[in-house]
Amino acid sequence: MKPDLTIELQRPSLCCGIDEAGRGPWAGPVVAAAVILREIPNGVNDSKKLSVTKRNLLFQQITATSMFGIGLASVEEIDALNILQATFLAMRRALAALPTKPAFALIDGNRVPLDLPCPAEAIVMGDTRCASIAAASILAKVTRDRIMAELSQSHPGYGWESNMGYGVPAHAAGLKQLGVTPHHRRTFKPIHNILWKAK
Repeated sequence: MKPDLTIELQRPSLCCGIDEAGRGPWAGPVVAAAVILREIPNGVNDSKKLSVTKRNLLFQQITATSMFGIGLASVEEIDALNILQATFLAMRRALAALPTKPAFALIDGNRVPLDLPCPAEAIVMGDTRCASIAAASILAKVTRDRIMAELSQSHPGYGWESNMGYGVPAHAAGLKQLGVTPHHRRTFKPIHNILWKAK
């Protein structure tokens, strides 16, 4: 089953989908996207089910044909707020970045952030059900992957260009050899433990 607009069409017009990328990694920001689809590009699906090539192609198509906003929460905000609240902050920023205020928002997951400027509903597994959420998942994922690839240029040795900051063996080996960077999430247990041992 591919995502479609069934749920969107049952909600108020000008309905946007919101999703995030990067809650789990040890490094880098969390990124959210909000999308109001004007048309469904062929192949839109949960970003995790798509190849890098297909994600990049759909990114171009979605940004060319739809209204969208991107929002980030920094590593400092993640450490200050916790990852859930930082994710909600990124979602609010993505919504605020839309060129037109939506009448309704569909959010991937089981919780709705507080203080949104429009009514909203959480949709469990929304990125596999709602085309607008799937589109948002693609924009968030591609944007974050590009950020991590760029950060890897100034911080080589952690494999961020391929692991995107997730806690894989290559990243752990880089931490052991090179130490913690300013882009690491200090409240995440593996990073916290390294810093604690360093004291």
